[in-house]
Amino acid sequence: MQRLEGKTVIVTGGGGGIGGATCRRFAREGAAVAVLDLNLAAAQQVAQRIREEGGRAEAFQCDITDRASVDAAVAATTSQLGPIDVLVNNAGWDVFKPFTKTEPAQWDRLIAINLTGALHMHHAVLPGMVERKRGRIVNIASDAARVGSSGEAVYAACKGGLVSFSKTIAREHARHGITVNVVCPGPTDTALFEDYKQGAGNPEKLIEAFTRSIPLGRIGQPEDLPGAIVFFASDDAAFVTGQVLSVSGGLTMNG
Repeated sequence: MQRLEGKTVIVTGGGGGIGGATCRRFAREGAAVAVLDLNLAAAQQVAQRIREEGGRAEAFQCDITDRASVDAAVAATTSQLGPIDVLVNNAGWDVFKPFTKTEPAQWDRLIAINLTGALHMHHAVLPGMVERKRGRIVNIASDAARVGSSGEAVYAACKGGLVSFSKTIAREHARHGITVNVVCPGPTDTALFEDYKQGAGNPEKLIEAFTRSIPLGRIGQPEDLPGAIVFFASDDAAFVTGQVLSVSGGLTMNG
């Protein structure tokens, strides 16, 4: 039996590597998927593939830094796919530079996308979940939030804030039947990681160093993440909230 049959799921950044893989996995689990992305063409490509495979999905352009855009996407999702049962905050962006070489304008954009954008999504979706007395939220942070990461100071700060925010919302809304959990990817072969490699100056050496430091011996792939995300969204995790799970091949091991 499909675990998410009859559920409606929003995935932000759904047109990207992890986001697209997550959307496809939710569809295979029976969910109707709203693929939200600033890049509408990328979102449409993911939604079209899901429909070709027999699933149900719609693409919506959404700038998570703009509250009006968020409200419009949430309203369109509800109108076309039904009340939102699951929210996955996956969209993100980074600048790979030592902190002293970054500029305040970059900080503003990093915070707007990686932290404020997730706040917008929670604020728009939570009231409906509270009214229905049920809901699942899965926030995608980063192992940079747990152990730091050179060249990602502000990004790590945003993701650390998202972890703390998630735990607080989990406490505030447990009585409403809403769970909130966090998945922290490690180095994963996405467009964002490609930018990170180029910023390092010696991509081959960086990959070699990461591979040596990951106990399972390889860089993560987008398809490594959806299993954990769907677990937190499913009834299998009905008694799990406020938790943080690293999916990093063992790069970080937190008790």
